Amino acid sequence: MSGVLIRSFEPVISDSARVLILGSMPGVKSLTEEQYYAHPQNAFWRVMSLLLDIDQDASYPEKLMHLKSSGIALWDVLRTCQRHGSLDSSIVPETETENDFKTLFQNYPKIRHVFFNGAKAEASFKRHALAKVKSFNIEYLRLPSTSPAHAGMSFEAKLDAWRIVLDTLK
Repeated sequence: MSGVLIRSFEPVISDSARVLILGSMPGVKSLTEEQYYAHPQNAFWRVMSLLLDIDQDASYPEKLMHLKSSGIALWDVLRTCQRHGSLDSSIVPETETENDFKTLFQNYPKIRHVFFNGAKAEASFKRHALAKVKSFNIEYLRLPSTSPAHAGMSFEAKLDAWRIVLDTLK
């Protein structure tokens, strides 16, 4: 089964970005809504709201503005892939193409930390992009996925693990 060809979003980024948070590929709900982490059960915005003191009822553009003003950028490792549904495990590996991280890191030289939102984002980055960006002085760390599919970890444990993003910005 090949799956449907899907394309990720443009990065959410500003010149002040010091941290880049990478997902693998937006899920069906996110693609439909054209918003990062749009699935209501995804813990990403709840985590960011608590860490950065963002109103949980803020509009999507307000949330993005707050992330950018905090020095956080969002993007996905994959530019395109084929997948049925939203699960990372449904991504057809041989259809993966990566985003252009070399150009991104050249254009945004203040980025010094990359946090992967889950194992698939990290694995895809290592497979497709890491060798191309080895010359940049960037630290990489995988965090637990905020996806509702990663239900084996409590929200509190995820929030605690994600505090490193806030600590990095201090």
